[in-house]
Amino acid sequence: MRNVMRAVIGLVGLFNIAIGLAFLVAPLKPAAAFFLSPIGTQGMATLRADFPGFFIGASVFALVGAWRGEARPLQVPLVMLSLALFGRVISIPVDGMAPTAIQPMTVEAVMIGLLLLAYRRFSAR
Repeated sequence: MRNVMRAVIGLVGLFNIAIGLAFLVAPLKPAAAFFLSPIGTQGMATLRADFPGFFIGASVFALVGAWRGEARPLQVPLVMLSLALFGRVISIPVDGMAPTAIQPMTVEAVMIGLLLLAYRRFSAR
C-alpha cells in the first residue's frame, strides 16, 4: 500500500507540474480554462509567475514526499491546496455560486484527500 501511495502522490505531483508548466510556456490556454484574462504584459507576467509558483512549488514537495516516502514534505501541498479550496469556499457566499465552481473544488478536495492518506501512511513507519 505504501508504494501505491507513493505512485498516486507522484501522479498528483506530475499533474500539477503539467499545469504549472502550461502557465509558464503558453499561459493563455490554461488561463482560459481557469476563467482568467490577463491585463497587458504585467497580467501575462503574473500568469507566468504566480501560477507556476503555486502549482510547481506544491508539486516539488509532493514529488519529494513520494520519492522518499516521507510525510513532512507533503505538508506543503496540503497547506497550499487547502488554502486554495478555502478561498473557493469563501467565494461562494461572497460572490455567488457559479455552475463551474464544483469541478475545481472536487479536484482540489480529492488531491487533499490523497495527500492526507499518503501523509498518514508515510507517518506510520
